[in-house]
Amino acid sequence: MIIKSTVTIQAVSKSFGKQSVLRNINLTIKKGEIFGLLGPSGSGKTTLVKTLIGLDTPDNGSITVLDNKMPNLKVMERIGYMAQADALYQELTAMENLDFFATLYGIKGQKKKEQIEASASLVGLTNDLNKPVSKFSGGMKRRLSICIALLNEPDLLILDEPTVGIDPVLRQNIWRTFEQLKEKGTSIIVTTHVMDEAEKCDTLGMIRDGQLIAVDTPKNLKEACHASSMEEAFLYYGGMPYEN
Repeated sequence: MIIKSTVTIQAVSKSFGKQSVLRNINLTIKKGEIFGLLGPSGSGKTTLVKTLIGLDTPDNGSITVLDNKMPNLKVMERIGYMAQADALYQELTAMENLDFFATLYGIKGQKKKEQIEASASLVGLTNDLNKPVSKFSGGMKRRLSICIALLNEPDLLILDEPTVGIDPVLRQNIWRTFEQLKEKGTSIIVTTHVMDEAEKCDTLGMIRDGQLIAVDTPKNLKEACHASSMEEAFLYYGGMPYEN
C-alpha cells in the first residue's frame, strides 16, 4: 500500500478551559519531507504536535497519520517523538538510557544493539555512550533525546524545539542528520521559532495565536510577499508591519 501523505489534519480545534489554543487547523504533510512549524512561544506548536501523537485529543476535527485515524496505538509505535524537555535518567549512562527506552519500544537482542549503535552514530554520540547523563552538556542531552526518538526507526519523526540551547555547529550537525533521515524516506516535523532553521525545511507552516497563517515552501513564502528574510515574511503573514 502506497502512503501518499504522512499526516492529514482536518478542521482541528483545541481549547483548555476558555483559552482557545488551536483554531480550525487544516494541514497535509507529505511522505519523506521535512515540515517546519514556525511560531513564537505560546502559538500552539506544542499542542498541535501532541494532538498528532495522541497525547492531547482535539475538541473538533480529525487527524490521520500513516493512513490511520488517531489516536492509534499501533501507529504510535511507528512514530518517534522528542518533547521540548529532555526525559532522561540523569544517574544512568547514555547507553543505559538507550537500553531502557529500546526495551520500552519492544526492541530486543541483536536488533537492539544495532539500533542503539546506528542512532548514536547519527547524532555523534558513539564515543560518549558510557558517560553518565549528569555529565552531559545541554547540547549532548538534546542529541541523546533525538537518539532515543530514532530507536524504533520511525516512519514519522516529530521533534519539538530540538535545537534549543544548542550551539550553531551542533545545530548544523543535527540538521544534517535530518537530511539523512529524509533521504531514507522518513517524514520529519520540526517545531521552531528560529528563522534560519525555518529556511532549511521543505515546507513551512507559520502558526500564530493557534491559527495557521501560511503554508508553503520557504522560498515561495518570501517571494509572495517580497520579503528579504523569513522574519519579514512571518511579520507580513501575521499582519504585523515591517519595512519592505
